[in-house]
Amino acid sequence: MKNYDVIIIGAGSVGVPTALALAESKVKALVIDSLASSGQGNNKKAIGGLRATHSDIGKIKLGLRSIEIISNWKENYGDELQWISNGYSFPAYTDEDEKKLKDIMKIQHSYGLNIKWISPEEYAELVPGIAMTGLRGSTYSPEDGSASPLLTITALHRRAEELGAEFRFNETVTSIKAIGDNEFKVITDKGEYQAEYLINAAGNHASEIGKMLNLDLPVRPDNHEAGITEPVKRFFGPMVVDIRSTDDSENFYFYQNYEGQVIFCLTPKPPIWGIDNDSTSVFLPQITKRMLTLYPRLSNLKVRRTWRGQYPMTQDGSPILGLTEKYQNYINAIGFCGQGYMLGPGVGELLARLVTKSLSKEDEEILSGFSLYRDFSSTEALK
Repeated sequence: MKNYDVIIIGAGSVGVPTALALAESKVKALVIDSLASSGQGNNKKAIGGLRATHSDIGKIKLGLRSIEIISNWKENYGDELQWISNGYSFPAYTDEDEKKLKDIMKIQHSYGLNIKWISPEEYAELVPGIAMTGLRGSTYSPEDGSASPLLTITALHRRAEELGAEFRFNETVTSIKAIGDNEFKVITDKGEYQAEYLINAAGNHASEIGKMLNLDLPVRPDNHEAGITEPVKRFFGPMVVDIRSTDDSENFYFYQNYEGQVIFCLTPKPPIWGIDNDSTSVFLPQITKRMLTLYPRLSNLKVRRTWRGQYPMTQDGSPILGLTEKYQNYINAIGFCGQGYMLGPGVGELLARLVTKSLSKEDEEILSGFSLYRDFSSTEALK
């Protein structure tokens, strides 16, 4: 049996940056994943957006730090992550949405976000050809952006290994045993490992891992589909998020990535619970109708492929982070509601400080807000 300071279950958008942050802190970490390599779960299905424009202080702070890490990665370490600071925008076409977005901006400004309200004419300069009928304006946060999920997790994984983190792939956790008050034995189909701390970063399978320790974790995945077009010359700037709800979708969003491809995704209504990775014949006609109504200039683009992934959801749209009452050194890093990629680097550093007992007062406030024991009544407005 090999001994570690920390065992992380899940080599995805949260597990890998957590392993990196622990390795940077000289903590001996092991990451176990049932798949063949890092990022083979929902990370490779992420569309690449990175934003701090949330309505919750914890998400804002973690998003800001994640953007700082990713946007400076090439300069610091040399890896090309295809980062672009293209910004995020939330256009408003109803009085209700305008009020909602402006009210959220007051919160965002209070936490130091660079975000502003722009007029319909200003928005049309950022997104030429956008539907103007009924447009009341839009929020615009220029420092948000995007990067390649594949290149990002590959770079973070490589650096984590360089600093001493260990990864074991194609291994399935079969049971977990608590040893005394502050140690865990993790048994897989290929071996046994022991550590002082255990971090559950298992994404879709977080609840299953919790059950191995008799923990009831309120996370369940729902299915979302996305697609990507051929690359074309850049013709608009920010991520466009249409928050209007229709009979069959809550919202949808799209942007043009580093290589000029337009990537798009939709939130189905009602949610489609479970894990189903098969693309459907419904998605493309469904989202095409919404996209072309909002932005007719997309009409001649050729779609290369569509795919399906999951958002491990909590009731209030925010993650579950931190220690539990039942086990002294068990840590949750679960329920990111489709935002693990954009929050993961910041979360990794936060959890490293938790393990090394170097939390700041702000860290403690963030963890309190994301506690397993919160009442889940305050829903994230921009989830």
